[in-house]
Amino acid sequence: MERSSGADLALLLLRGFRAMVDDVSAELENRGHPGVRPADEFALRAISEGVDTASALGRRLSITKQAAAQRIAILERLGYVEREEHPADARRKRLRITTRGAEMMALGGRLLDEIRDRWAAEIGRRPLAELEAYLTKLTAGVPVPADDVAD
Repeated sequence: MERSSGADLALLLLRGFRAMVDDVSAELENRGHPGVRPADEFALRAISEGVDTASALGRRLSITKQAAAQRIAILERLGYVEREEHPADARRKRLRITTRGAEMMALGGRLLDEIRDRWAAEIGRRPLAELEAYLTKLTAGVPVPADDVAD
């Protein structure tokens, strides 16, 4: 069977992603945040930017409303989000990131920055910046569905 350089590239990109998030997930667990997955961070980021319902979260993450509701339930169970009265409609609830959720997001961001710094030390700051610029160009406008990175 002929080797596919496109498949090899896709696997390298996936391995890079896994290396980063697996390191961060392990360290988050060590620091009191067990069970955090990449999809949780994507959901929290969306909520912090104003997404406040399961329907809106589903649209933002390119997942079903049901999958978004499940993600919200997980985040509530972990203590990262809570529901509060919606100021415009008492029948609705809106999502709010808790202090614990904000702390986990900040810690996760710092841990990802540490990994980025290690990679820059390994290959050089300039090559890493060039890699980021190329990936930014190549992936412009491509959404990241949360279910693609659920684990």
